[in-house]
Amino acid sequence: MTLGWLTTAGALATALLLASLFPPVGWTLLAPLALAPLLFTLAHEPRLWRRFLSGWLCGAIFWLAVCYWIGDVLARFGGLNRPLAGLALLLFALAKGLHMAVFAALAGPVMRRWWAAPAIAALWTGIERTHGPLGFAWLALGNAGISMAVPLRLAPWAGVYGLSFVFALIAAAAAGLALRRRRMELAWLLPLLFLWLFPALERRSVFDREAAALQPDIAGDARWDEPTLRSATRRFSFLTLQSALDPARPPASLLLWPEVPAPFYYYDDPQFRLAATDTARPARAPFLFGTVAYTPERAPLNSAVLLDSSGRLAGRYDKARLVPFGEFIPPGFRWIDKISSEAGDYAAGEGARLLEAGNHRLGVFICYESAFPDYIRQFAAQGAQVLVNLTNDGYFGRSAARAQHLLLARMRAVENRRWLLRPSNNGITASIDPSGQVWSAFPEHRLHAGRLPFRYLDERTFYSRHGDWFAWLCLAAGLAAWAATQIPVYRPLE
Repeated sequence: MTLGWLTTAGALATALLLASLFPPVGWTLLAPLALAPLLFTLAHEPRLWRRFLSGWLCGAIFWLAVCYWIGDVLARFGGLNRPLAGLALLLFALAKGLHMAVFAALAGPVMRRWWAAPAIAALWTGIERTHGPLGFAWLALGNAGISMAVPLRLAPWAGVYGLSFVFALIAAAAAGLALRRRRMELAWLLPLLFLWLFPALERRSVFDREAAALQPDIAGDARWDEPTLRSATRRFSFLTLQSALDPARPPASLLLWPEVPAPFYYYDDPQFRLAATDTARPARAPFLFGTVAYTPERAPLNSAVLLDSSGRLAGRYDKARLVPFGEFIPPGFRWIDKISSEAGDYAAGEGARLLEAGNHRLGVFICYESAFPDYIRQFAAQGAQVLVNLTNDGYFGRSAARAQHLLLARMRAVENRRWLLRPSNNGITASIDPSGQVWSAFPEHRLHAGRLPFRYLDERTFYSRHGDWFAWLCLAAGLAAWAATQIPVYRPLE
């Protein structure tokens, strides 16, 4: 096999291994070795441009395989025919693949050094941290470790990026072994033994409260008229109160509806506003639900409104991290219609702020915001005692995106050691405990009202307090390691 074909084979192998870590496949045990084939071939490739192209190929195939559902969403809700939806997906994957291209271009010379393993792990982790600021954030390598008890101990200290570092470190060491490097270089794995010194996550979390949550199961392309809207509102209110006031259980401490799946406009619709008040008041519990609010300039906001136990407005959170293609169109893609039925792009909210539910503090965020670890940890840093992720995954259909989205929420719960309540339009509605375990998941694609257990907690994790210190340190260290490989080495002639 020629060097060019070897490099391509390594890129393809790593792309497929990375994609297989996440739903719909979910072979998470491969996470520590997924990068090894690419790293092995990069060590042989002296040409920067070929390393860049092989990394680009690897990244593009990974994003195509994991986010294949974007094409379906654009075709069904974005007003595109299948060829144009496929083209948009391809352009998206090529854009996202540039992160892997940069990593591969820099990683080649680093792989030839005796300190390759920690340097490669730092470079991977640091570049992974740039996905959010430079576009679309979704699944980090570390998300594959959500059910791995020992690596997961790092999450409350370094976030998901701590797990990414561990997996990249092992992969780099394995690649070095395949390259027949000195066995002493495996000593870089010895610090992983210290993982057992980090506090173990409590896998039998205790709850003392329950929220009554509604999963309305409203189709994303549903059409509404006045009688249909009023009938749906009455039915959803009745089901919520039926669950909240179940005589066989203690009264619900909180009422939850998902991210707005229908024209439930608290500020524009007096009848809906009255119905919401009449839902909170009999339950004598705060009521949190999704709605559309507006800026002073009348730009729409994707918002969550909280009513107190007497039905009065207690607070509002406006979504700050918007969904590409769904709530705004990224530069270069203006030819794609918005998925949302709202006129014009959504405006972004001002950022993380808590909502007060009686004597307790809620960290409320909406849908795609769960993909941003440093943003979600700000709620816990400000004192949120429980996290609430209102979402509408109906646009995902029956694709793997729903399970992928749940993985993100599970990691956010672990990083901040908080219960996380997740009301969704048609699933996956669930409660997630501080160890990332899923409780009381509702049946998907069904109208359902039920209880989600939780507990208010106050202790802040190191990650909640300090954020992505580790990931940014890794980026600096990884770039410094690459720069060190570019310093000429003097070798005297013999």
